[in-house]
Amino acid sequence: MDDEYIFVARKGACDDGFLHVQEAIERGATVIVVDRNTYPCPEMLNGVTLVTVPDSRRFLSYASAKLAGNPSELMTIIAVTGTNGKTTVTHFIGQLLAMLGKKATVIGTTGIFMDGNKMTFSLPEMTTLPAEFLHPLLKRCVDAGMDYVVMEASSLGLSTSRLDHCDIDIGVFLNIGVDHYEEHGSKEAYIEAKKKLATLANTLVVNSEDHQCMELVKSSERPICYFNEMTVANRTVPVGLYPHDLPGRHNRMNALAAVSVLSLLGYDSMNILPLCSRLTLPEGRLQKITKAGVTVFIDYAHTPDALQTVLASLSAELNGGLITVFGCGGDRDHGKRPLMGDVAETYSSKVIITSDNPRNEDPLTIIQEILSGTAGKSKKVTVEPDRRAAIERAVHEAESGDVVVIAGKGHEKTQQVGNELLLFSDYEIAEIALREKKQ
Repeated sequence: MDDEYIFVARKGACDDGFLHVQEAIERGATVIVVDRNTYPCPEMLNGVTLVTVPDSRRFLSYASAKLAGNPSELMTIIAVTGTNGKTTVTHFIGQLLAMLGKKATVIGTTGIFMDGNKMTFSLPEMTTLPAEFLHPLLKRCVDAGMDYVVMEASSLGLSTSRLDHCDIDIGVFLNIGVDHYEEHGSKEAYIEAKKKLATLANTLVVNSEDHQCMELVKSSERPICYFNEMTVANRTVPVGLYPHDLPGRHNRMNALAAVSVLSLLGYDSMNILPLCSRLTLPEGRLQKITKAGVTVFIDYAHTPDALQTVLASLSAELNGGLITVFGCGGDRDHGKRPLMGDVAETYSSKVIITSDNPRNEDPLTIIQEILSGTAGKSKKVTVEPDRRAAIERAVHEAESGDVVVIAGKGHEKTQQVGNELLLFSDYEIAEIALREKKQ
């Protein structure tokens, strides 16, 4: 029998904790928490305490923080939200803090990094950790002497109360685009989820170029500082200090968002801007491989906005052709598929549509939905359902001066097909293909 514990019978998207109350009691639960008018039968409880709360998710958030000793109150917490760019901005903030001699932890899609070192913890692989995992991790950060924690705040994390009892000092709004609409039920619900950060954070950093972000915070009573292509923390960026070295306008904007956060932390932005020349992109974010004049970029872009941003940035700086390989994940937003097909066809000289993580959908059905956005008549669009073969084909067909973009999976090391999780790395496959490419 396990140690005594509290069991919170929350209802999830695919399962209901209430159905597992008896199992929880058999495994040692001494307290059962419910948030509805359906209760376990008295015989089942047999001395076990029953607690009724208005919202089990919020209770779990509160209890997790309390049991861990409210560690978020002992550090400076920075939370970054946005459809695109969260991972890059959190890592940029962490790197700038490290350059200033500060101890920082970065938590997000690519894992947990303490002082720049990736840590191996037994935690769910989620962009924003559930409260029962987050607060014990924050306690570890306190014990390790961390000054700052920089985390990604996903729409799903915000809407499910994972950050409700986390003391967030600065909330960053990067952009609002097309993603997770179906998981939230609607575009409006997705936007409302993002908006929640404006009530949780004490101070806000907002991209003034993004209309939706500006709408989200217009009624906020929190102090706000703005950034855009030429402004950090409401100050104009001198041309000589602009982060030109970073690839793509979107990454230069990400750097300015990070500098704005450092400004709110008390550092002079004009002294921080020169440090941007030392920033490095996270794994799977325009990750570059070059050989024999061919450049391959591995990027996590998996939304129409992100794909357009990457392809538009690269196409504007090209001398050769642009070959794009991408697919769309299964069991996710159907509406974005034709939009991504249209974006890829618009900016690329050649497009190979393939599988991403098809999950429980037929890959060919997903591909057909993507093709509907290309008008089905473009000679530069081809289909190769096997992602490995698609990557190899793109690399082998590329000529000197061409750029190949492999989009959608970025840092991921697996591909989910049905219920199987297969080992798969876009970077490794592209690297081998380049090495074997005939000159």
